[in-house]
Amino acid sequence: MRSFMLRSTSLLTFLVASLSGCGTDGGDATPAQACEQAVPEATRVCTTEVSTAIRSCYTETNAPCAADDAATASALSALEQTVQASCTDEDTGALTVNALLGRLQTSCKSESVSLASRTFGGPQGAVWAGSPSGRSCLEQAHTRATALVDASLLGRRECLAAETCNAVALADEEEAMTTAAVADVEGACPGLSDLIALDPSKYVAHAVHQIDCITATTYADTAPLDVSCGPTNADPNLPRGEYAQVILDEETYGTRCGDGSPFAFQIRLAPEGEPLDRILIAMEGGGVCVFENDCANRPADLFEALSDGAPESGIMSNDPAVSPFANWTKVFLPYCNQDVFIGGGATSEFDSITVHRFGAINVRAAVRYTRDVLWALLDEEGGDGYRPDQIVAMFGGFSAGAFGTIYNYHWMIDDLQWPRTTGFPDAGLALDSGGPVSVRTLGNLLIAGGPPLGWASLEYLPPYCFAGDCAVGPELLEATAPRLKAVPEQQLLILSNQNDSTQVGTTFFESTPAWINAMRQSYCDTRDLSGVNYYLTTVSESVHVISPNPALYSGSVAGTVMSDWLAAAISDPDEVQSKVEEGSLVADIEGVEAFPCEL
Repeated sequence: MRSFMLRSTSLLTFLVASLSGCGTDGGDATPAQACEQAVPEATRVCTTEVSTAIRSCYTETNAPCAADDAATASALSALEQTVQASCTDEDTGALTVNALLGRLQTSCKSESVSLASRTFGGPQGAVWAGSPSGRSCLEQAHTRATALVDASLLGRRECLAAETCNAVALADEEEAMTTAAVADVEGACPGLSDLIALDPSKYVAHAVHQIDCITATTYADTAPLDVSCGPTNADPNLPRGEYAQVILDEETYGTRCGDGSPFAFQIRLAPEGEPLDRILIAMEGGGVCVFENDCANRPADLFEALSDGAPESGIMSNDPAVSPFANWTKVFLPYCNQDVFIGGGATSEFDSITVHRFGAINVRAAVRYTRDVLWALLDEEGGDGYRPDQIVAMFGGFSAGAFGTIYNYHWMIDDLQWPRTTGFPDAGLALDSGGPVSVRTLGNLLIAGGPPLGWASLEYLPPYCFAGDCAVGPELLEATAPRLKAVPEQQLLILSNQNDSTQVGTTFFESTPAWINAMRQSYCDTRDLSGVNYYLTTVSESVHVISPNPALYSGSVAGTVMSDWLAAAISDPDEVQSKVEEGSLVADIEGVEAFPCEL
């Protein structure tokens, strides 16, 4: 571990010495300059100390830190003292000192927790607890990543504090530090991908993005640096109260639709006078294709996104009389890769058709773009500015988008760092039929297999659940539940009709009764998990996707209207309970059995 720190320090010393003009002037600084210099340094120190404290909790107690961890509290307190002593409201632009401090403390803690979650298996430390033989590997990877973050932030502070910052030379030296970090992690932890589904290069790349986010948080102006996070990465000049299409450039964002065309999505900023930081994100449905024949027979418009508009009924309605989310910021993510939003950039090249599997990349790029738009606009408004811990989000989808919800939800709360996010997967329970072709067998093939059937999905799954079995909804819920309810809104609200022939077919069940019985058993098995609740309608006829359905959205189950139930997840989240009834399916459909648990 000592060699890691020495290597970073050596590179950093060379970096600071070699950048023309990079270095602080010995002259007197104005109060504003003193504040500008103190904020990034205090944030860097805080982030390093909190990261070190989290790692120490694991190595000394074999568990995550307690909520009142003294070392973490001390680091946050030191940050507060420095900012309060160095800055006044006149020095901090649109933000007050208290607002700036809140932002910095949030960044310090959330970035540190995010890095640790990626390393140790979620904030619950599932991998650390379950892999004693891998603990040294995890410890050294985390130590090296922390050193890289620290060294990079220090180099940036020195350069941006100077009269002239040589951004090109800085970028070259940061690339050298990153390469060295990857080599160190590979040497110390060659089995990292077996532990957390990330190889060393991808693991370090995540840390590099965090460096950019910390930089954007601590500097009002990051020029001349090119950072991948923050308000410089998006166009905030979007209309309020109406949808606008955003087309993402593949070279910049790595996005792509199934037919090779650009990925585009729809965003509707909250109307004027409504808060921007209440966000409804919905992913489109559209089935799935795995093999050549089923892909070749899918309509062409399922492989492109440019022509897709957002639905405007039920939960997606823009009428406040219909939906409590009507005036929220809305983001609609079209479905164009036939990979249930978990493709990681693989290409399925068949003889008759080629399908690009970029679903997870598309989701995350679009949401990051949205984050950066909101960052710019919220900072313009003043107040607390952009605070990820204050964003309230409903993140869900329909059919294939429901699968995408459960597969990407961890990223929203752990990597994007929007902890107050509620997931609402609608009509995608991902049940396993137990047959030779099933969600489980395909999960093993698509997650870990190679092209043309493998989707390069491994690195996009949670670091605590990334085997093929984690494609199965109930098993993923079991693995995810221990990290839910860190804040009240952090929960998964699972919606479905109890008779859904589409889910029967797409998950390879032999009959409708078999799927209904499996669904009922799954409900009983998972309903008591922390942060997991169900809303199951009881229409005897097959219904696929229920929250955009006007009749069902305004209808009730167990005396509770669906729109009210979903709204309560925000207004009173700790009081939300599953709403499930027996209905008449046992009488209406031969072979359906009663729920095996008491409702």
